Amino acid sequence: MGEFQVHRARLFAFVPSGVRCLAAPGARPPRRRLAAARLDGAVELYDLQANGAQEKVGCEDGSVKLFRVESDGIEFERQLDRQKERILSLSWHPSGTKIAAGSIDCFYIFDIVSGHTSQRILVEGRLQGPSSQKCLVWGLAFLSDGTVVSVDSAGKVQFWDSATGTLLSKHPISKAAVLSVAVAEAEDSMVVGTSEGTVYQFQLLPVRLGSSEHQWVRTRPFRHHTHDVRTVAHTATAFISGGLDGQLVIRPLMEKVDSKTYDAALRTISFPHRCLVSCARTARLLLFQYPQHLELWQLGTTNFSGRPGEVLPVSCPPQNLLQLKAKGPEHIRSSCLSPCGVWIAYSTASRFCLHRVQLFSDHISINRVRKTPRLNGSAHHLLFSCDSTRLFLASDRGCVHVLSLLQSGICRHLYTLRPNSEMLEAVHQLAVSVDGRWLCAAGGDREICIYNLENTKLHCTVPAYECPVTAMAIHPLTNNLIIAHSDQQVFEFSIKERSYTPWSRKLQQLGLHKDWLERDTPITHIAFRPRHPSHVLLHDTYMFCILDMSLPLHEDSAASKKPEPHVKTIQRGRGRAFKICKKFQPLLFVDFLDDNSLVVMERPLMDIKAQLPPPIYQKKFGT
Repeated sequence: MGEFQVHRARLFAFVPSGVRCLAAPGARPPRRRLAAARLDGAVELYDLQANGAQEKVGCEDGSVKLFRVESDGIEFERQLDRQKERILSLSWHPSGTKIAAGSIDCFYIFDIVSGHTSQRILVEGRLQGPSSQKCLVWGLAFLSDGTVVSVDSAGKVQFWDSATGTLLSKHPISKAAVLSVAVAEAEDSMVVGTSEGTVYQFQLLPVRLGSSEHQWVRTRPFRHHTHDVRTVAHTATAFISGGLDGQLVIRPLMEKVDSKTYDAALRTISFPHRCLVSCARTARLLLFQYPQHLELWQLGTTNFSGRPGEVLPVSCPPQNLLQLKAKGPEHIRSSCLSPCGVWIAYSTASRFCLHRVQLFSDHISINRVRKTPRLNGSAHHLLFSCDSTRLFLASDRGCVHVLSLLQSGICRHLYTLRPNSEMLEAVHQLAVSVDGRWLCAAGGDREICIYNLENTKLHCTVPAYECPVTAMAIHPLTNNLIIAHSDQQVFEFSIKERSYTPWSRKLQQLGLHKDWLERDTPITHIAFRPRHPSHVLLHDTYMFCILDMSLPLHEDSAASKKPEPHVKTIQRGRGRAFKICKKFQPLLFVDFLDDNSLVVMERPLMDIKAQLPPPIYQKKFGT
């Protein structure tokens, strides 16, 4: 791995936003995707019909609006009967003919054909407490047999007959509120989330052994959160939960998976799987992306040297140079700092902004570029060229806009790169070569397009892979593309030959080490050592790895020995290709500053929990 001077920085006070909504696909068609919406902005309640053709929206004025989902957008269809109270939750019947809408002290059953309410079902409040306290129906689940499951602020889970409006069973499970509910596609299991941070599972079990009569029974509690569990999702083998603590928890159901496989592991996702830090190596600057502002920091320096593992005194401490706030209520979607440290670009859902920064000995100057090209759509991802003369904007429609940056502070639109296929999904990863000849763009449909920037045409596409790209970078000497996927696989693609390299084919033939494949978090950043380009840096949340591509690959084997503290090799023999360091964690960003210097951005989980609001107080025995 070599010896590096490590700048161990904890300057980024990042706090993940609370998870408000989750969506997981069913078994038909099989897809491996999970969508999560966080509390970075106000979001109304959205829910798709089973066939995906209609969408309903519950509004504050008590109305339920239906929208038609078309290939080119969403079109308003009609509005159902308006009620006196606001709509808090919605659920389609699997047939698509009825809607259950939760409100205050009651919920409604709407008939889609007529648009009128067929049932208004009252829910009772808390058994103990003031009778004037309102009962809020926070979640509903409409089952195929007509049963409606309601969860409310009184801490109850209730099962109702939607045809007659009668209560079938009631389960008080919490002294606080029950906030969310999700049902498995087979309708034999469901989970509910509470404001105490606990998730309870209910299962449809026979009343007696061998009986054909079934009933819903609360079976197991799971406590993986410290705050409100605002949303849950249920797949065939696991449930996913998220809440105000910002963590996304994937909990396998042990009766659905093999206990000896990796699918049985509990996964906790604390940080988003995208890079929120940009680095200007030469200027030694770092740009941190917050939801509504950016911070530019100058790294500290030291004039001392010491032995390996020794902490060196700081001669010049790190300095917060500026804070750039985004205008309006929209949150920052993407940001980037140019390699020279002169340009700062960021985008929101509707606009793109570019600023020019000038650093002087006694002050700093920042000016916004007023005349920027007007582009269709917003920038989903931003990237500067290595010489800081061009800016690439990845749109949410599959194309990439190329802008020219002049020293005078002028920005001009050069051309737009478009894929041959009608790719409508957003481009979420970009990589540009050091010589400025090649640009690679990875979209949400798992397609990687490689463009020739000299003739502005599509050069080729990388063979499709079943898992999405989490990070990629172009080798500075060979112009080979290094790709990391969400299943922890690593590939090397030759742009010149338009095929995978022999190194990549041998790696797939020999296989990666089990410890590498069973990591919980994906690779989010790839970089190359400046004077040793064969040394590739890869990092996730809990480790960074130096991959020496000049060493031969060996047969994979059992767990390897640790040659030095905190460093683990996952290839045996003298030629150790993968060298892993787990001394610094959790990691938000790792990159080379120069050939012998690394910057490591840590964010301890305890610091995040200290900034969260206090959870619900629970009296404990003996306190």
